[in-house]
Amino acid sequence: MEVYDIGMRTRFRGITRRQGVLVRGDAGWAEWSPFLDYTGAELVPWWRACREAAEEGFPPPVRAEVEVNCTVPAVDAERAHALTAGSGCRTAKVKVAEPGQTLADDEARLEAVRDALGPGGALRVDANGAWDVDTAERAVGVLRRLDLQYVEQPCATVEELAELRRRLARRGWDVRVAADESIRRSGDPERVVAAEAADVAVLKVQPLGGVRACLELAERLGLPVVVSSALETSVGLAAGVALAAALPELPFACGLNTVPLLHEDVTSDPLVAHDGAIAVRTSAPAPDLFPAVVADADTTASWRHRWDTTRAAAA
Repeated sequence: MEVYDIGMRTRFRGITRRQGVLVRGDAGWAEWSPFLDYTGAELVPWWRACREAAEEGFPPPVRAEVEVNCTVPAVDAERAHALTAGSGCRTAKVKVAEPGQTLADDEARLEAVRDALGPGGALRVDANGAWDVDTAERAVGVLRRLDLQYVEQPCATVEELAELRRRLARRGWDVRVAADESIRRSGDPERVVAAEAADVAVLKVQPLGGVRACLELAERLGLPVVVSSALETSVGLAAGVALAAALPELPFACGLNTVPLLHEDVTSDPLVAHDGAIAVRTSAPAPDLFPAVVADADTTASWRHRWDTTRAAAA
C-alpha cells in the first residue's frame, strides 16, 4: 500500500491537493481516493471499486479507445483558451458558478473556449449544483448562444433539476441537463429518471462501487452515459476508461482526461488524451516516482486509518 499526495495545477472542486491510496492485488494495481468530504457509509462504494480493480480486473472492452473532453477549471479567458487549444480534444467541459465569480466571468471563459474549439466542437458546462432554479435558467439563457451540449448538475437537488428541465422545455431551449452528484451522492439514482430530471447520466466508477456496478446502473437508468473521473491518478483513472470501453453505447465524449490537472502522476506513462482520445489500458505506478508523490507520515497514517475503518465497515 502506498499513500500519495499530489498538488493540483489549479484549484479544482475546491481542492488544491489530491490524495489517495494505491494498492496491489492479484489482478493488478488499484486506487482508493475518496474525497475528504465523503464519510461513513459513503466510503464503502469507493472501497468496493478498489477491490474490484485489484482482485477481479475489468470486463472486456468493446472499443479500443475512448473519446474524451478537456476539462477547463474556473480560470480566466486567456488561460481557458490556451488549455482548450492545447488539449487536442474536440469537446470541452468548463467549470462555472465558481464562488467569487460572476456570470460575466463564466460567459467570457466560455466564449474563449468556444473560439478555441471552433464551431464544430462540443461545449458543456458544470455548475456542481451551485445554482438555484432561477439562477440556472438565467445562466442557460445567457450561455446557450454558445451552443451548449449540456449543462451538468446545474442545481443541487433532483427536484430542482426536474423543474429546470421543464422550464427549458417550455422556453424551447434545446439544452440537455446532465446529472452527476444527484446520481452518485443521492443514495437513490433511479429518482433522477423517475422525476424526469435529466437527459444524461454522469457516472464515476469509484463513488458508484466499481465498473460492473456502473454497467448495471447504466442499464437500469436507460439514459445516455458520460463517464467522468474523480480526479484520480492514472492508476485509478484506468477504471473509468474500462467502464467507458465496456459500455454498449457511448454517444458523448467522456470526462476522463483529468491527469493533466495534477502536477505529477504515479506512472511514467500516464493515461492522457492523444488526438482527443485515451487508449484503453491499465496503468501501474513506477516505484522511482514515489519519492516525489508519497505522502508524509501524518497523512499516511490518516489514510491508513480511513482505509482500515472502511474495510471493516464493508466486511
